[in-house]
Amino acid sequence: MSPSSDPVDPVSPLEQALHAARALVIADLVAREVAEADVVSMVEESVVQRRWWVEQWPDGAAYVAGLVAQDVQDALLERYGRWPLCPVCGVGDPHALDVEPELGPDPQWVCHKAGVRVAALGALGTASGGARSS
Repeated sequence: MSPSSDPVDPVSPLEQALHAARALVIADLVAREVAEADVVSMVEESVVQRRWWVEQWPDGAAYVAGLVAQDVQDALLERYGRWPLCPVCGVGDPHALDVEPELGPDPQWVCHKAGVRVAALGALGTASGGARSS
């Protein structure tokens, strides 16, 4: 590299947040065995939309992972059904986990029915109860 060449720019905090969000949601999709191509495309679509959102509000970068998870959850509900199904409640109607906080850092998958935290976003593969899909 010559002294006049510009060094490669490091990845911006915005891009880091978007890549992390993508990775966490895909990890949970893989853990629940629903990471088909069309579902991963839903993640990509959400990331594109959230890129614009976080460009408008840079302080929201810490919230983007939970928002991408919610976007994918909503898109899956429209096309296929509830996701991710709760691995904690073994009786009654199957129900989906929720992302908490709805707009905040460190999103978690929670079961409001049982009142418990099931797993951090990206860690459904380690949640008790095994993989359940809709």
